[in-house]
Amino acid sequence: MMRIATANTFDRTVDNLMQRQTEMARQQERLSSGKRVLKASDDPVAATLAETAQNRLTRVQADQRALDASRTSLEQAESGLAESGELIMRVRELLVSAGNGTFTDAERADIAKQLEGLREQMIAVANRTDNAGRTLFGGLGGSPRPFVDLYTATGAGVRFDGQRGQVAPGDNALPAALDGDAIWMRVPQGNGAFAVSLGAGNTGGASANLGQVSDATALTGSNYRIEFTQTPGGMTYSVIDTTAVPAAPVAGHNGVAYTPEMTIEFEGIQLQLQGTPATGDTLEITANPPATDIFAVVQSAIEVLRSEGSNETAVRRHGLERAIAEIDAGHDRVLLARGRVGEWLNRADSLESLFTDRDLAFKKEKSSYEDLDMVEGISDFQKQQTAFEAAIKSYAQIQRLSLFSALG
Repeated sequence: MMRIATANTFDRTVDNLMQRQTEMARQQERLSSGKRVLKASDDPVAATLAETAQNRLTRVQADQRALDASRTSLEQAESGLAESGELIMRVRELLVSAGNGTFTDAERADIAKQLEGLREQMIAVANRTDNAGRTLFGGLGGSPRPFVDLYTATGAGVRFDGQRGQVAPGDNALPAALDGDAIWMRVPQGNGAFAVSLGAGNTGGASANLGQVSDATALTGSNYRIEFTQTPGGMTYSVIDTTAVPAAPVAGHNGVAYTPEMTIEFEGIQLQLQGTPATGDTLEITANPPATDIFAVVQSAIEVLRSEGSNETAVRRHGLERAIAEIDAGHDRVLLARGRVGEWLNRADSLESLFTDRDLAFKKEKSSYEDLDMVEGISDFQKQQTAFEAAIKSYAQIQRLSLFSALG
């Protein structure tokens, strides 16, 4: 027969009490933290799934921070585009008023001075930065000041030192900068299909409107020169195809009688001739002219207003009409960019809602794996506490038992 020593029984009872006390402490820790899984050994499967949910949650929160930064930059860019649009409209108002034939040279000089100030403000807007110091219109980057003002005594123009291009919006991200080159440095000249300019040596009042394409299928892509010649029978004009080798007159437009405000049409081009030309005056028609920039358009208007000479009236009329058309084209590009930014800001609102939903879903998923059911946890703790107290009382009663108590 096996005998169990009193010491062994004592040790086993104490170990049992310590285990119950340890489990109670763990349960109390779970209650205080609200977590069922405090370490991986508590529930390896739940801990792994909770870690996966936490990683997804971290990515969503990172996307949320990036979206907030992009939204702030886009809001500031939209504000800059709105200000640029207002400046361009102010330029247009001044150009329209400058066409007043009763203005004096001093009044035109004052308008030219105002245009210079507006051009400088437009450059400042194009070089604007966000709260973090990043350029808003530098494209893909490359320069802390993308638009360099070269309108000085030694040079003229604005140079784009940024990097052309636009970061495409992704599924979870939006651009933080816009391509300023595409907004302000790609303004079509003339009417977009061709541009009309006055001959450098003109002495008379010959000019023309911007013209239009009357038949796109008839366009040849050639450049033309319209020459005016005084003959015994009156003033005539001829249209010369200067791209042809050798240059040749256009059929039906060689030595034709000229009358002011007449409209001519040839090879898909329609043009209204204006003014009273002198012999030797010319008009140059350039097909598919390269893009200009909004700053150069303003500068050309400034130079037109300061022009002097026998044909200054024709230069102003033609130059202001062309500048207004190109200003309108530049304004359209600013409005297009502003509309695109508006679409991205609307998309940011949608992404914000999506990220909020994902954040909530991943938090719930993580909670389902590791959080403690408080009602169940409190109930389990109370059960363990009751069992522990009962065990202590039982042990106290058994500890007082002895052989002498039985003999007595």
